[in-house]
Amino acid sequence: MRLSPIGLGSWAFGGEGWRFSWGGQDDARSIATVHAAVEAGVNWIDTAAVYGLGHSEEVVGKAIAQLPQSERPFVFTKVGLVWDPENPAAAPRRIMRADSVRREVEDSLRRLGVEAIDLYQVHWPDTGASLDWDGDGSGAADDVRVTPLEEYWQTMAELKKEGKVRAIGLSNHDPAQLAAASAVAPVDAVQPPLSLINRSAEPEIDWAADHGTGVIVYQPLHSGLLSGTFTRERAARLDAGDWRRTHPDFTRDLDRNLAIVDRLRTVSEGHGVPVGSAAIAWALARRGVTGAIAGARGPEQVRDWAQAATLRLTPEDLTHLS
Repeated sequence: MRLSPIGLGSWAFGGEGWRFSWGGQDDARSIATVHAAVEAGVNWIDTAAVYGLGHSEEVVGKAIAQLPQSERPFVFTKVGLVWDPENPAAAPRRIMRADSVRREVEDSLRRLGVEAIDLYQVHWPDTGASLDWDGDGSGAADDVRVTPLEEYWQTMAELKKEGKVRAIGLSNHDPAQLAAASAVAPVDAVQPPLSLINRSAEPEIDWAADHGTGVIVYQPLHSGLLSGTFTRERAARLDAGDWRRTHPDFTRDLDRNLAIVDRLRTVSEGHGVPVGSAAIAWALARRGVTGAIAGARGPEQVRDWAQAATLRLTPEDLTHLS
């Protein structure tokens, strides 16, 4: 697969009513965003079963079904975060048992309306614990059996061999886990976070670069903080259902993060582009990075970052932002 430098992230398409929601989102607006991204040259969409507890996949499926076959983007989704349909507000659990994975892939194929998923990614390592994205200490383990990495990666390789997926990847796995997986079956891609605010996954990116593995980084805009449009006032007005409302990056550390935006704005003004484009271009300039996922809730946000695909930062820019 030849990928455009930027892919569309669809986390926000999930809408409200689940633990890590971005708040309310109109489906028609989401579909228009997909079409705007395709028109801008984006040829892949990244989603996940857990986004909106299946709803994001359904919306993506509707959006691509409205496009001519020749214009349809590649669709990437993820597996391994399982929710309780009776308690959607609860944090999903990391579960990678073979029977669970096979149930998930069939559900995702149905929601997306495709015959095969272009890239199927393990969302997080299996721990049997609930996911603690928002740092509230809710990720306590329970008696759910933890599936060894080698076992669940074998299941993923089987799905690829069976033709249900075209490629397989690992998200949020460290270099040791990537090496262990590659001993079972090739790792086609990794998906770590990378932004000017969060550079913690650089060892994983280095591992991928050294082993010929593709890298698609997520949150280069750091959930909107690096878009250039985020302010202290906007943080205070976030919807009650928006997960960012209580996250430290948007509360305790907000002033520090907005200072990084000020440095980024100097670079973006020098190139005559939006701040968000400069933030994504910085991530794309990192050795080993194949592409970057940029989220959007409306077509106008796509226009704000689309220029990053062709923007080349200078060595002086990169030094200023280091």
